[in-house]
Amino acid sequence: MTTNGSTPGATLTKDTAPEDGKPIVELRGAGKSYGNVRALHGVSLAVSPSRVTCVLGDNGAGKSTLIKIISGLHQHTEGEFLVDGEPVHFTTPREALDKGIATVYQDLATVPLMPVWRNFFLGSEMTKGPWPVRRLDIARMKKTADEELRAMGIVLDDLDQPIGTLSGGQRQSVAIARAVYFGARVLILDEPTAALGVKQSGVVLKYIAAARDRGLGVIFITHNPHHAYMVGDHFSVLRLGTMELSASRDEVSLEELTNHMAGGAELAALKHELAQVRGVDVDELPEEEDLTAPVAAAPEETS
Repeated sequence: MTTNGSTPGATLTKDTAPEDGKPIVELRGAGKSYGNVRALHGVSLAVSPSRVTCVLGDNGAGKSTLIKIISGLHQHTEGEFLVDGEPVHFTTPREALDKGIATVYQDLATVPLMPVWRNFFLGSEMTKGPWPVRRLDIARMKKTADEELRAMGIVLDDLDQPIGTLSGGQRQSVAIARAVYFGARVLILDEPTAALGVKQSGVVLKYIAAARDRGLGVIFITHNPHHAYMVGDHFSVLRLGTMELSASRDEVSLEELTNHMAGGAELAALKHELAQVRGVDVDELPEEEDLTAPVAAAPEETS
């Protein structure tokens, strides 16, 4: 039994999976420079099966650069990038996909006017008949898409409806199910709840948890600490290209995570000055020493 990231329906099995608790993807002191501009520096991250690793940060924190390194769009210029314990240097996203690393971007790479089932198999359509007159196997694609969506808990009344008519949360869910079906072992989700309302965000978070329950390692990129804390097992906060916080769920509270994400250390440092400004309530701001204590910026421990 094998794992093939480009084969429909491929699944990770025990004989090809990393040892229990061992990371599938790991960054060790990784960084990326564009000429004299250092976009990412000294970032360590570990992504293990059946765990959601949340990467948080404000605009310009380095989240996009991190995604591009792991997904094969860009190469790291410092540190190490390992997959299944072996150093890698991806040159194309296809190489990452072949290793089971799939990325779902905000635009979802879907064609709004095409039916749901066509989008599910976009670029990897099933065919039947002898060459050179092979044709699309529409019945099998519809049946497979319906089965895979239902396996993720996604029930759609009509797979022939244009995917553009689905809600944002439903489209994200279809994209997640598609990545799982095509053999993803690590699923990178780029701000999947950024443009969604409360209810649709809940739908997406539900399917993130479902992907984790199916054994995937999930990298959840977000700027919303509340969404991250609902499903996350490990939290990494980026600030100006460096890792400010790396902590497991039992090591950090939602309030602490929010403070780190919101730049609480900077606000705490200015607490005395802010207190002099009329109309500014600083009572709820944390003390600087509470947020500047060293936190291990290293991969989460594995057992």
